[in-house]
Amino acid sequence: MHASQGRSAGLGLALASAFAFGGSGVAAKPLIEAGLDPLHVVWLRVTGAALVMLPVAWRHRALVRSRPVLLLGFGLLAVAGVQAFYFAAISRVPVGVALLVEYLAPALVLGWVRFVQRRPVTRAAAVGVVLAVGGLACVVEVWAGLSFDVVGLLLALGAACCQVGYFVLSDQGSGESAAGAESPHPVGVIAYGLLIGAAVLTVVARPWGMDWSLLGGSTTMNGTDVPAWLLLLWIVLLATVIAYVTGVISVRMLSPAVAGVVACLEAVIATVLAWVLLGEHLAAPQLIGGALVLFGAFIAQSSTPKGPSGPFASGPGGELVGTEGELSADRPAS
Repeated sequence: MHASQGRSAGLGLALASAFAFGGSGVAAKPLIEAGLDPLHVVWLRVTGAALVMLPVAWRHRALVRSRPVLLLGFGLLAVAGVQAFYFAAISRVPVGVALLVEYLAPALVLGWVRFVQRRPVTRAAAVGVVLAVGGLACVVEVWAGLSFDVVGLLLALGAACCQVGYFVLSDQGSGESAAGAESPHPVGVIAYGLLIGAAVLTVVARPWGMDWSLLGGSTTMNGTDVPAWLLLLWIVLLATVIAYVTGVISVRMLSPAVAGVVACLEAVIATVLAWVLLGEHLAAPQLIGGALVLFGAFIAQSSTPKGPSGPFASGPGGELVGTEGELSADRPAS
């Protein structure tokens, strides 16, 4: 019963994370249309969230000495890497194609679990991934503009690999907890990941060239005037701070494979929110694709990978990563 409650709570947090992440594009699009560069919006998002999380970073400052490799990996891959590769990709290939390739990450996570950690993966979980990816192809209508730009597709694949890093690094410490050792606090890892990501994106985005006056004006969302600062607050607090916190904790309570598939719902949620808030209508294939993604996520969630079948595997930076695919709900959530 306790394990079942833990799975339910983890699934709820994963869905909350997908919803929060899915709303980022809806809030960012009016800002971009108002004149802000997309990369500047990303910098504002990550830097604002890093400032919000500063007290948390100070509270968990011991992580800088005990887990420097983990913090650096999370900041470079889970924060800066995904954003930078994705925006570079959409400059060369259609957004739908880049999004589809990026969300191949759940399949890559299962590959990591099966071939690197050498843990068994159920057939149902694999079927769930296939259905989710196929449904996602319908949601983004990939057939509407496929461009075989090798560099662009490789950049999108880079975003997918960085997203794998997000799920794998979020699961860091689960094996240590099972062995009785103290695991890194997930929210502390997020705080330092955002700080490192903000530093990296500052060099890439060069925000000193941004038109700051745009943030004091208003934007248009489906014909309604909305203050730019309000959308920025949405992006920072909901689509970044809450999204990362709930996402990392859900990975700890479920597993990288399961949480990765549930995260595919982000694309569906983003499309629905764009329909409601921006007036971007859904076509019939997109509705069918959304249903497939939901069904695939459900199958994967109900087919959690089996327990440990061997010794601990060595993770990024040499830390021990447990082979246990599911965690107790006793893990602190703040």
